[in-house]
Amino acid sequence: MKIDLKKDRKDLYRPGVRNFVEVHVPLMRYLAIDGHGDPNHAKEYASAVPALYAAAYAVKFTARSESGVDFVVGPLEGLWSSDDPTAFAGGRKADWDWTMLIPLPEQVPVGDVDAGLAKARETKPELRIADVRAIELDEGRSLQIMHIGSYDDEAPTLARLHHEIMPSRGLTWNGPHHEIYLSDPRRVPQEKLRTVLRQPVKDAGVNRAKGGVAKSS
Repeated sequence: MKIDLKKDRKDLYRPGVRNFVEVHVPLMRYLAIDGHGDPNHAKEYASAVPALYAAAYAVKFTARSESGVDFVVGPLEGLWSSDDPTAFAGGRKADWDWTMLIPLPEQVPVGDVDAGLAKARETKPELRIADVRAIELDEGRSLQIMHIGSYDDEAPTLARLHHEIMPSRGLTWNGPHHEIYLSDPRRVPQEKLRTVLRQPVKDAGVNRAKGGVAKSS
């Protein structure tokens, strides 16, 4: 049976649109590539996404042929951070650091991931496959909501999260802002785009972060 994380983990990929809900995000594996700046203009971003998808499909075909593990390539996701947390609600995209992601099912053997990346580097030398790596991300306790509309219209929702919801619950940040892009902006009108907005959190009195840790696997 083909693994489809969007269908298998609806709690993580299908939150409601009205209110932020709390979820526990387990340790998950991703293919990842890093960069900085406004994704609408940065050449670094424009070259990162094709490399990430090429790597993901290479891993998919390798796992299917070598281990019999078949999966639907997951949605594009992104971790967004900045030295100034207000850069998100303020929409100052030039100040953003980002890590673009594609999730990998836990059933895919590590050896198949490594072999798939090697194959992609060999067959797609024109792409930045060398910059793609496998990571594990442990976000744990998180708040998330489904945003419908343009990416540029996320700011009021994020401001409400940061200035109202988190303080009222005694919570603070515990990792980068996480977005999951369920719609293809090349095919879906901006007003209908579906994006999961996720923020790992912890009690404001807790000093040591337990979630939001990304490490190479």
